[in-house]
Amino acid sequence: MNVADLWQGYQMAEIRGRVIKDRMRLENKVCVVTGAGAGIGRAIAKAFGSEGAKVVVADINETGALETAAMIGQSAAAALGIHVDVADPESVKQLASETVARFGKVDVLMNNAAIQVNKMVEDTTFEEWNRQLAVNLGGMFLCSKYFLPHLRPTRGIILNMSSVNATFVEPMCAGYCATKAAILGFTKALAIDHGHEGIRVNAICPGYIDAGLAEGYFLAQPNPDLARQQAGKLHALGRIGRPEEVARLAVFLASEEASFMTGAAVAVDGGFSSGLPRGS
Repeated sequence: MNVADLWQGYQMAEIRGRVIKDRMRLENKVCVVTGAGAGIGRAIAKAFGSEGAKVVVADINETGALETAAMIGQSAAAALGIHVDVADPESVKQLASETVARFGKVDVLMNNAAIQVNKMVEDTTFEEWNRQLAVNLGGMFLCSKYFLPHLRPTRGIILNMSSVNATFVEPMCAGYCATKAAILGFTKALAIDHGHEGIRVNAICPGYIDAGLAEGYFLAQPNPDLARQQAGKLHALGRIGRPEEVARLAVFLASEEASFMTGAAVAVDGGFSSGLPRGS
C-alpha cells in the first residue's frame, strides 16, 4: 500500500468518524425520566433531548417538570412535562398511558425519583421510613411494572439511579442507603428476568453531585460549607461531581453503544468508592 492509499484511507476514516460523532445517539427514541424536575434528573432529561430523544419529564413537582420540558423544547426537541407520584400505582399507570398516547411507544425508562431523610434511625419516624421505601424502591418497582409491556416491543432499556451509598454508607441516612443497596439487587433481577426479551437494565451509582439530594444532605449538617468541602476531599479527583457528568453516562447506557451491558452497576463518582485519597 502506497502513501496515497494510506492518506485516502485516513481521510475516509476521518469522514466516518465525523458522521458517527454528528449522529444523535437517541434520535427518535422516547425516553421517560422520573424525578426530572430538578437536579440530576433534569440534567439527564436535557441530555436525552440533546441527543434527539422525545422526552417525558415526570416529577411530583409539576412546576419543575414543566420547566424542564420547556428547557428541552428550546432546542427543538419534543418534551412533555407530567406530574407523577411514583409511589402511587394509579399515578404511574397514568404516566405510562399518557406517554404512549402522546408518543406511541417507550424506548427508555430512567428511574431517577428519590427522597432522602437525613436522620439517625431512632429519630426517623415510621412514616418517613416507609415513604423512602415507597418512593426510592417502590417507585422503581411500579414504573418498571407498568412500563415493561411498552418496553417489550421496542426491546427497550431501564436505567435505575442507585448511589455509591449502596455500598459505602455515611452517617444520618440509613433509609436512603438501604434503598440504594436494594436497587442494585432489583436491577440485576430485572436484567436476568428480561434479558431474553432484549431489554437491558443497568444501575447508575453517582458519588456526591452538586445538585438535588446531596444539597439537602449538606444543609442537614451542622456546618454545610464545611461538609461540602470535606465531601470533595473524599473523591480521588478532589471535587464533587456535576449533574451533566452523570447525564453523559445515562446517555451512553441508553444508547446502542452499551448494547452488551446489562445487570451492571456503573459508578460515576470521581473515585469516591475506590477508597480514601491521600491527605483526606
